[in-house]
Amino acid sequence: MESVLQNNNLQKKRYQRYSIPSAQPEEILRAQPATQPKKAEFFYIGKKSALIDSLIRSFESGYAAETPEQACAMLQRLTAHSNTVPDVIIAEATANYQDLLQFHQFISAQPSLKNIPFFIESSAASADELEKIKAGPLANDIIRLSDMSKQRLLAKINFWKRVNQRINTMQDEQPAEDLFRVRRSAADLSKRAVDIALSLILMIVLSPVFLLIVLALKIESNGPVFYISKRAGKGYRIFNFYKFRTMNIEANKHISRLAHLNLYSPLTEEGPVFIKFDNDPRITRLGAFFRKCSLDEIPQLWNVFKGDMSLVGNRPLPLYEAVSLTTDEWAKRFIAPAGITGLWQIKKKNKYRMSAEERLDLDIHYADKSNFLFDLWIMLNTPAAVIQKTNA
Repeated sequence: MESVLQNNNLQKKRYQRYSIPSAQPEEILRAQPATQPKKAEFFYIGKKSALIDSLIRSFESGYAAETPEQACAMLQRLTAHSNTVPDVIIAEATANYQDLLQFHQFISAQPSLKNIPFFIESSAASADELEKIKAGPLANDIIRLSDMSKQRLLAKINFWKRVNQRINTMQDEQPAEDLFRVRRSAADLSKRAVDIALSLILMIVLSPVFLLIVLALKIESNGPVFYISKRAGKGYRIFNFYKFRTMNIEANKHISRLAHLNLYSPLTEEGPVFIKFDNDPRITRLGAFFRKCSLDEIPQLWNVFKGDMSLVGNRPLPLYEAVSLTTDEWAKRFIAPAGITGLWQIKKKNKYRMSAEERLDLDIHYADKSNFLFDLWIMLNTPAAVIQKTNA
């Protein structure tokens, strides 16, 4: 049922093996050592030949199946007989939802497949289909291949590999009831004790301010009070991050047209990417006040109390930023806990514009040097950095 790719036309088969023909003579290939680096491979589930063609341009080889059911059969055969696993699995969003759900359950149960990133390709999906997919734990990410360069796609794959490996390693090594009982040093335990005590005290003291902000947001608009997003913290751990909403509803849809306002510009497909806009026009009048006084950060005390974050650490990153920081050089910043305040916030008050590399250097410096006295110095210097000159 397999055949080598000879042209860009999708042949009439239930599934197919694709590879890029080598330009080297056969005798040269035979002379090469057997320990060649593994080629990057994709596995695509769907019928759109144009999207398969785009994957061929990014990978050395890959597989395609028309349905999730056929994909299960092919993956079983590959893992059983050839010990081959792809680097990513991408399925069209238009496939039957129950079939996609069963396929997700299948790969999650296979030791050789559960670390592989599973993406949904959404270019042909309706709004209802996307909402249904987003509502359940179906895939690692939802992407549009037409919007992604080779470098960005491979960086996203690398990021989700690391996340899946971390999650599954914890599950394999610890019983379910002990999954989040991570062994810590005495310094870690002391830091956690301070976090719990101070966050609880601050939540009680600031509760009247909290209620006033909720009331003000309700009066200003009918939108949600809280902005909740997925963030990557220590060790790429992903959690729900809470802030008071300061932007218009659906603000993220306008990011691309505001790129010229990015304080970390220019945006690039390669390397670290941060997004923070100068005098962001998406921010409401009330939200601008909250940001300048850092009042929008108050709900993060709940994140600290729960253990998602610390009072002092590196800022937790949105997933679209974290995905660009998976190289050994930059991933070091994830050794430190996520924090409400940190070295970057202290330093930025003296430097209006800061490059992505400068911010990462500060994050890595904190990860290397963090200790109780360093945290105390940062907390003592935080009040001077609370009042911001802009609403960025």
